[in-house]
Amino acid sequence: MRAAAFADASARQRLEAILHPRIGAEVERLAAASRACVLILDIPLLVESGRWRARVDRVWLVDCGEAVQIERVVTRSGWTANAVQAVVAQQASRAARRAAADAVVHNEDISLDELAREVGSLWRHAVDLRQ
Repeated sequence: MRAAAFADASARQRLEAILHPRIGAEVERLAAASRACVLILDIPLLVESGRWRARVDRVWLVDCGEAVQIERVVTRSGWTANAVQAVVAQQASRAARRAAADAVVHNEDISLDELAREVGSLWRHAVDLRQ
């Protein structure tokens, strides 16, 4: 399915037209049922969708250079570098993602502990704002 969607823009659009409304409705349902003062949504296509930015209070971006991004996806998924590059090329640019973000966590050349500290700091700030 992934190969077909990324090889044919109209197939991807049809798939997104089926999935995105359902995913959005489920996110809305879960958010409405939550008692948490802060919710974190992981929205891979936030910039591309055009609808989510206006519906959330803050956007945090975990960012790294494209070469590191490609290397990580290849390692995690077993895809070829060319396959990953083809997917990345169809997504919003790094500059567009950064422009949409309220906070950018630089996730390159840092340890997992440092990453956890940065995200923890953002979390504490978000909770303080809501209380």
